[in-house]
Amino acid sequence: MSVQRVISRASRALVPSSSPSSASRYYSSAPRPATEESKSALPPRWLSDTKTRIGRCITFGLPPKLVEEAGQVLQVLARDWRELLAGSEGYLTSEKRAGLHRQKIVWGEQDAMGHMNNTMYVRHAESGRCNWVRNYSSHVDPTHKQRWEDLISSKGIGLILKSITVDFKFPMKWPDRVSVYHKLRYRPDESTDSLILDVLIMSEVRQRPAARCLEDVVVYDYRVGKKSTLEPFMLEEFKKTFDLQEAAKKENHAKIEWIEQRVRSLETGSWDRHDAKEDFGSAGRQ
Repeated sequence: MSVQRVISRASRALVPSSSPSSASRYYSSAPRPATEESKSALPPRWLSDTKTRIGRCITFGLPPKLVEEAGQVLQVLARDWRELLAGSEGYLTSEKRAGLHRQKIVWGEQDAMGHMNNTMYVRHAESGRCNWVRNYSSHVDPTHKQRWEDLISSKGIGLILKSITVDFKFPMKWPDRVSVYHKLRYRPDESTDSLILDVLIMSEVRQRPAARCLEDVVVYDYRVGKKSTLEPFMLEEFKKTFDLQEAAKKENHAKIEWIEQRVRSLETGSWDRHDAKEDFGSAGRQ
């Protein structure tokens, strides 16, 4: 993929998310929003393709200075691949934010075809959402710990899953590990009584998304038996979370742009130049 194309996609993703019309903004009855993947996601094989591009340059032959630069880029890819893939879409990937972090897939989760059973993706998304909420009680806002814990119970203000859709990308197999990330699609406000959550289910072995989900979650007051708005402290934390998501997009798209520029310089410094001549090592000098 050319650097111009990746940078173009990155720049489009940096445009702040637009809010839907007020009539259908956060309501469960709203039509399903357009897929987030089409807006800001990298190509599914971007990570492996980038490594292959660097490998071709190294195999062809690089001067010492560019060998060091190739090593630096590969180090960033190995260390930050979750942030580059998921963070560039706005997902917060730290262990204190992830719904599931490197959760082991067990042999019994497979179907007769040797693939992880389709129902398990929904299970991982559901478990991830509960942990995503509990992260607020444990790490983000422990001052209101019990109130956040109650959000996944039926004691007061709670969340009810109204619908979930799953787009399968490839069949995961045992052994593997799965990481699950949730993000708010829209910035909530005082009228918010439901949340649209994008979900990314990531394979650690393949280092790319195995599935994407879309969850429509209703805010419900069990004490009075009807829909409710968010409590003020929850609203403030969700607003902060959305702002962090937007910041993650910018930060990681900047990293992607840097990587694309560095890889392109490796290519023009090796095989993709007019006087390119492959280095065959000692065998070529005999």
